[in-house]
Amino acid sequence: MTEGLLYVLSEPGAVGDEEFHDWYDTEHGPARLSVPGIRAGYRYREGDGARPSWLAWYELELSALKTPEYERIRRRGPREQSVVDRLAVLDRRVYELVGKWGHCASPAPVVVSVGLSGDAAELERWYREEHVPMLLEVSGWRRIRRYRKLEGSGPDLLAFHEIDSTDLFRSPAYQRAVSTPWRTRAMALATARERRVFRYHNTVAAGSA
Repeated sequence: MTEGLLYVLSEPGAVGDEEFHDWYDTEHGPARLSVPGIRAGYRYREGDGARPSWLAWYELELSALKTPEYERIRRRGPREQSVVDRLAVLDRRVYELVGKWGHCASPAPVVVSVGLSGDAAELERWYREEHVPMLLEVSGWRRIRRYRKLEGSGPDLLAFHEIDSTDLFRSPAYQRAVSTPWRTRAMALATARERRVFRYHNTVAAGSA
């Protein structure tokens, strides 16, 4: 079994808020939870003022995305096609898990996703040997998972952080973690960087496709 992450950014655009949430919470999201191997899904709203405004992420076995059940739910019905056609953004990415640290038993109030491209070996060494241990010393920093992109846009590597609050960014422990000489050298190697902050909205309910 290979663990993965289905990471989808969206912006409603011409779709009204009520229609957008009804579609996602009663049709689109539950259909994905009906696929064997897709274990859980969560919706988060931007917490950094940036766009796209919405993130949905699903914990899964990567093999689930190759099943007939998943192929079936990707065939859009009339309502889904109408919504998708009017969205300003629908950015779907698939990642493979390469490392995880810490523990998070319930949806975190805040997630921080940091995508990087560049010298993958050196960036990974910095994360594992310095950055992850220092961040986990920050009270309220629950879990860190590292992923490698398999499909979609954005940088090649993703660090996915689950935390209690954005207040942690002002803590001395966090400030130390993001101001080391090694971090400065690692960031100089990055050819692309994408950092987003999202706040918990709801948990995707299981349902039938």
